[in-house]
Formats: sequence, C-alpha cells, structure tokens
Amino acid sequence: MNREKEMTKIALRALDDKKAMDVKVIDIHEVSVLADYFVIASGSNQNQVQAMVDNVEEMLTKAGYEPKQIEGTRNSSWILMDYGDLIIHVFDEENRLFYDLERIWRDGKVLEMGEFLAE
Repeated sequence: MNREKEMTKIALRALDDKKAMDVKVIDIHEVSVLADYFVIASGSNQNQVQAMVDNVEEMLTKAGYEPKQIEGTRNSSWILMDYGDLIIHVFDEENRLFYDLERIWRDGKVLEMGEFLAE
C-alpha cells in the first residue's frame, strides 16, 4: 500500500474511533498538486472536534507520520491537519455547511469512508 493511502486509512480509523460524522475522502491527485487526498469530517461540538484531531494526530504519529502543519486551536470550529499528501479538515457541523469544501473540490472523486477502507 502506498504511503498516502496508509496515512488516510489510519486517519479514517482514528476519526471513526471518536464517532466522526459524515466522513468523506476526496481524491484530488488528478485536479491539484496540494495533496492526493482530502479527508473532511464533522463533530457535533468543540470537544468532539478536538478529540477527533487529537486521536488522528496520536495515531498517525504512532505510525511514524508527523504533520507538516496544524492550523486551528483548541477553540476552533475548523482545524486543518496537513500531512503533505493528506490534508484533514475537521469541522463543527455549522462551519462545515458554511465552507462546503465538497462543493469547492467537486472536481475530485468523493469516496465514502467505508468505500475507501474497503479498497
């Protein structure tokens, strides 16, 4: 398995562990040089959003992957985790609807979490 797919699967499992809602994987490697995959997930409140971010960071670090950058603070309603080939966006529900990244990146191929994990 290639590096970016392995990172993405670890991140998806970490998000699932914390009951992330409406998790989507967008394969953008054919439409952007930013990354190969975007993962977008929602939490119902700030505590859940932070728990999701903490779990993703912990699980990826254990697997040997360090973030290039994490943008957003403990009180943020949108936290971006940049792992190079993988960018993870964790939102509260309201801000996910407002920013609508799925629409912005509609040229990418959207995959459901289960579909991606089954690959």
